[in-house]
Amino acid sequence: MTEKKTILFVCVHNAGRSQMAAGFMRELGGARVEVLSAGSAPKDSINPVAVEAMAELGINIADQKPKILTPDSVQQSDVVITMGCGDACPYYPGKRYEDWKLEDPAGQGIESVRTIRDEIKARVESLLTEIF
Repeated sequence: MTEKKTILFVCVHNAGRSQMAAGFMRELGGARVEVLSAGSAPKDSINPVAVEAMAELGINIADQKPKILTPDSVQQSDVVITMGCGDACPYYPGKRYEDWKLEDPAGQGIESVRTIRDEIKARVESLLTEIF
């Protein structure tokens, strides 16, 4: 049994991309992972179109709340995935960092959000094969 990994997903508002990625990681990673998500400037609530897109695949993220990014959350993570948060993400040596270039689902319709969702799912699946 490999050691449980902590994965942090970060985007600016912690309302769309990072929440969808966290939802997929919890679903696909199961007990092997601890999943965190945060934003450098979190919104008050999750993007309802992101919630709808994930629900189409049977993954409920409606109960999640956007959270502020803290140095502690980065420090306790093995892998930090950023999605357009730029220099707002603190850097700690010894962590694995990846920046996923993904379109922001904010203000977009369900068709566009489905495309973003599907790309996030593929990246999460790929990340899981790399870390385990």
